Amino acid sequence: MNQISRESLGNTIYDRVSQDLVRGKLRPNERITIRGLAAALGTSSTPVRDAVQRLLQDEALVQRSLRDVRVPVPSAAQYLEIASIRRELEGLAAARAAEVATPRDVARMVRLTARNEEAIAAARWTQAAEFNQQFHFALAEIAGMPVLLGVLSRLWLRMGPLIAGYYSGAEVDMIHQHHALIAAFKARDASAARLAIYNDIDESREGIVAYIDSFGAGP
Repeated sequence: MNQISRESLGNTIYDRVSQDLVRGKLRPNERITIRGLAAALGTSSTPVRDAVQRLLQDEALVQRSLRDVRVPVPSAAQYLEIASIRRELEGLAAARAAEVATPRDVARMVRLTARNEEAIAAARWTQAAEFNQQFHFALAEIAGMPVLLGVLSRLWLRMGPLIAGYYSGAEVDMIHQHHALIAAFKARDASAARLAIYNDIDESREGIVAYIDSFGAGP
């Protein structure tokens, strides 16, 4: 029973840290300590250590030395590869979602965009990044593609911190294409929805590569 409890707690901590990575609450090169996480989560070090080991295996964290675990800074090549994969998968989800979206779904996307705009206007960049992530994941949810959503969740483990770090530092518009996608949803235009996501990802590429370069050679 103790083993089951430990595994359950480890899974809960893994999910919590994963969400913080996906939502951009943790940033590239940020140091993660077992003791700090245990204190923040109100638990012992053992299940935290187990969760961190899983995240290291997922390449969502990187270990530079015995006591130095950090959120990785991907290389430009790694980022561009993942961005290309996201482009196709999220484009697929957007096209399918445009075909099946209900008025309630459209209202959800409008609401997320409005909240994102409010967060940006108030310079609440961590919150803005979270709304951005929710908008992107909503595409696969509306499309009814849970397998694709699972794949995207794994990709965003590595991209969430990078996207949030870039936008909070650059303080640039992260939702310009979201309005275009909502218009495509209203028109049930799958091609326009796919193009909006392509443009959304493409428009930030140059800036994110420059952001990666600001860290130097990286790990």
